[in-house]
Amino acid sequence: MPVTKVLDVAYVRFRAPDLDKMETYLTTFGMARSERTNDALYMRGTGSDFALHITERGDPAFLGVAFQAGSKDDLARLAKTHDTVVEERSEPGGGFVVRLQDPSGHSIEVVADIAELDGLPTRLDHPRNCANQKLRTNQTVRIGDGPSQVRRLGHVVLNCIDYKTSLAWYQENFGLLISDEIYIGEKDALLGSFLRCDRGDQPVDHHTLFVVGAGKAEFNHAAFEVENFDDLMLGHTALKDAGAQSVWGIGRHIYGSQIFDYWKDPWGFKLEHWTDGDLFTADEPPRLQPIDGLLASQWGGEAPPEMA
Repeated sequence: MPVTKVLDVAYVRFRAPDLDKMETYLTTFGMARSERTNDALYMRGTGSDFALHITERGDPAFLGVAFQAGSKDDLARLAKTHDTVVEERSEPGGGFVVRLQDPSGHSIEVVADIAELDGLPTRLDHPRNCANQKLRTNQTVRIGDGPSQVRRLGHVVLNCIDYKTSLAWYQENFGLLISDEIYIGEKDALLGSFLRCDRGDQPVDHHTLFVVGAGKAEFNHAAFEVENFDDLMLGHTALKDAGAQSVWGIGRHIYGSQIFDYWKDPWGFKLEHWTDGDLFTADEPPRLQPIDGLLASQWGGEAPPEMA
């Protein structure tokens, strides 16, 4: 049995020298400010999460990722297992946190009881007229313009020093389940895993975390769910018009099936818009998959080398 079963990913934490510049970029990316202090910026989505992306003032760096626990009791079990303490969070949103390091040295926060916010208004979705199903009659489509509307943080990809060690750590501590395990060449040459939360019969994203055995500890990217396909396309236009750096997209992934669009923030950290991903329950068995499908797409072209 794992020490606990996390419910979802909560937020990513970065450091950057210019909070104004970061806020401008993330607003164009589709987030909104929930709070800002002299030394930190907290950006939210349209959902109830207090913050999806936190930036501290300083030299550019990825500082870590937070996962959502079900209760303070879950934090207490983690703290006891790792001989540490449950802290009261001293930053906006409050709540409690246990601070850990994974085997590669990535900083991991596990949080509970952070304040929730009222949701923000979103563009109305419209019925879609597909070839075999016509749902919209006597209605026109008028989407409007502006950035995407990010709803939530969906997953994070971390490059790790040793894949098997990292996989065991996340499964033992957080109860994550394998959706797709990736091999390179021979089937026993395992490279990484798409991992999802175990919420029993409740469907969850195909992956909340992807750990990749890259031989070094690095942030790869963080992926934020937007409202729908039209919303993703609006965001692509808004970011392009703002001069943001596109990385890969638009396309549809093979593993996870998401429609994706990757960009870089002003300091080179990769952030993804996605929509329409696969959902699995806990009883869905793991799959063993070749690396060929990892950086390919069902449509939209293969990934550039910087995605590796």
